[in-house]
Amino acid sequence: MSDRPQTPLLDRVNTPADMKGMSDAELAQLAHELRLETVFSVSETGGHLGAGLGVVEMTVAIHAVFDAPKDRLIWDVSHQCYPHKIITGRRDRMRTIRQKDGLSGFTKRSESPYDPFGAAHSSTSISAALGMAVARDLGGAPEHGLGDCIAVIGDGSISAGMAFEAMNNAGHLKKRMIVILNDNDMSIAPPTGAMSSYLSRLYAGAPFQEFKAAAKGAVSLLPPPFQEGARRAKELLKSATVGGTLFEELGFSYVGPIDGHDMDQLLAVLRTVKLRADGPVLIHAITKKGKGYAPAENAADGGHATAKFDFVTGKQKKAPSNAPSYTSVFGKALVEHAAEDSKIVAVSAAMPDGTGLGLMAERYPSRTFDVGIAEQHAVTFAAGLAAGGMKPFCAIYSTFLQRGYDQIVHDVALQGLPVRFPIDRAGLVGADGATHAGSFDIAFMTNLPGMVVMAAADEAELVHMVATAVAYDDGPIAFRYPRGEGVGVEMPEKGEVLEIGKSRLIQEGNRVALLSFGTRLSEVMTAAENLAAKGITPTIIDARFAKPLDEDAILNLARNHEALITIEEGAVGGFGSHVAQLLADNAVFDAGLKYRSMVFPDIFIDQASPADMYAAAAMNAPQIEAKVLETLGIADIATRRA
Repeated sequence: MSDRPQTPLLDRVNTPADMKGMSDAELAQLAHELRLETVFSVSETGGHLGAGLGVVEMTVAIHAVFDAPKDRLIWDVSHQCYPHKIITGRRDRMRTIRQKDGLSGFTKRSESPYDPFGAAHSSTSISAALGMAVARDLGGAPEHGLGDCIAVIGDGSISAGMAFEAMNNAGHLKKRMIVILNDNDMSIAPPTGAMSSYLSRLYAGAPFQEFKAAAKGAVSLLPPPFQEGARRAKELLKSATVGGTLFEELGFSYVGPIDGHDMDQLLAVLRTVKLRADGPVLIHAITKKGKGYAPAENAADGGHATAKFDFVTGKQKKAPSNAPSYTSVFGKALVEHAAEDSKIVAVSAAMPDGTGLGLMAERYPSRTFDVGIAEQHAVTFAAGLAAGGMKPFCAIYSTFLQRGYDQIVHDVALQGLPVRFPIDRAGLVGADGATHAGSFDIAFMTNLPGMVVMAAADEAELVHMVATAVAYDDGPIAFRYPRGEGVGVEMPEKGEVLEIGKSRLIQEGNRVALLSFGTRLSEVMTAAENLAAKGITPTIIDARFAKPLDEDAILNLARNHEALITIEEGAVGGFGSHVAQLLADNAVFDAGLKYRSMVFPDIFIDQASPADMYAAAAMNAPQIEAKVLETLGIADIATRRA
């Protein structure tokens, strides 16, 4: 392409070993070319941009100084790993990123030996790096060997409890390992909490240049001639702005803050640490998300995630949407209820916009809480709000809610507290793949005593479920909905409070009944139209509730149909399993009912378009139609005639 950037140095790099002969000046130039290549690559595919641009110099410096894959480089969350992928032999496949059969948007062990640990959720890197460092010292000898262990973690991720648990343990074990705190003062949402303020104070107190001497390394790591000047600078830094004392109390040698875009500083510090470190070291690097690409730098989120865009202007190429997104429908409905009920509060774990709470934060800032990347705290904080007489909506993606499961069990369900759980990103989510799929929440929520679990079949139903959750005060209640746009149904003026545990009849038929839980309903309707052409008219029920079940309706269907099929966007153990239990308990199978349950297969489904992922899960209209024919034995008859 004509606008493809010129990258003569990068063209020589297929693996990090190709950087070993380069001068420091060439490495700085290589970083410049790598930044251009990253922007160009993401412009053609869409994906995570800002985080990667913030670590370009760091990526080059780490790979130039250390020896991957023997030295293990672990990116926390890893949406910043695109530059890393480009220089570790995957440049020619970057146009496939986040697509079917393509590169993952995150690090993935099965993809490359340069990805020693898979990630996509936050705050796991220090634990994993410490585990590898201990394995190394105990004689572990995996493929490619095991040398230094380097974790790169952002200021948003390091605020999570798990990162502190790992650092506390690392300080105690005193193993040689390196943690690089990539501090861009900006996680996806503005970073929350005292930790972020503390990091800001480290370098807000004096001109940044004055810290360059201190930045060259922790005093004990520096060659002797530099030690005295560095010690003075560091003492000044500590007394002026608290410095690295917190990390040093945890047992880490603290180095920094350094300019994470200054290749000379990065190389000097990394070489010194590689040469001298004999225990855990924390390097504090200040970076800018979206660095070096003006449209990303100027974006409120630093160009975190983007659709395809114009390389020159940065203008995104998003297809116009016909229907509102489920997320925005939830956000708007909640704000309307909050206007009438001052007890409604909203809690998010670092994803206020992703969960649709941006509007709530704008209108009712004193009732909207973003607690940072801390799902366990978010759930128990919401439980405390409920115990204090408020009506908390704890809005967390299905895949992230997994991180707070013990708190849901122990702090919410066991105490019967009325916490409302809006569960976004339910089902298969497309480009983010298996790490972000909402596959398990139906199963892990329905098995909890006293938990009410709903799923919206369309965007209008979601409005009713928000109203139902507002009105329900007898215990915890959850409602799930997918990523993306609704199906374009007419929206109600106002949400109606649904009767708890009551399904709705969509279509009366005979022979086979289809029980749909969630947004597969539109696929069920399409399948039913195709079946009608074959002379089969199924009864269709929108279950609405997986717990409590509409027992009377289900048992009635079982009495009046020869076959019953459930369809849900989740793993085995959820809605269909509860229906099967009900039928078994009522001896329905003794009378010969044919029962089938359509759930996700027992695999992690790789990224593709949502339609392709649902095809892989065998849950689109053609597969639903085939399941009906097979269950009724009609497919067999057709085969025998042929």
